Amino acid sequence: MFNLLLSGGGDSIKLTTSTTFVLIVILVLSIIAFILYGVDKFQAKNKGYRIPEKILLGIALLGGALGAIVGRRVFNHKTRKEHWYFAFFNFLGLLICAVAIYLTIN
Repeated sequence: MFNLLLSGGGDSIKLTTSTTFVLIVILVLSIIAFILYGVDKFQAKNKGYRIPEKILLGIALLGGALGAIVGRRVFNHKTRKEHWYFAFFNFLGLLICAVAIYLTIN
């Protein structure tokens, strides 16, 4: 079990094994999303096989929203599609809420 000290007080959040697992899954999904955006951008430039949009959005919805947002920005990919920008921040908001609720319950 890990203790994460919050700034501003002596309170701590106990990160159990399951909580750590959830945070690692979110990190891994974000890394995968980031990589997928880089690959898709490379394929777009080189007229190669593209990653379907439903995969890109799906990985963001499953927990990779932060990686998708960063990948979109770094690779300058899907920047003309405003609905993507809106969707990612909604997914990220849902993810933050879900993690906060999970941490509160556990």
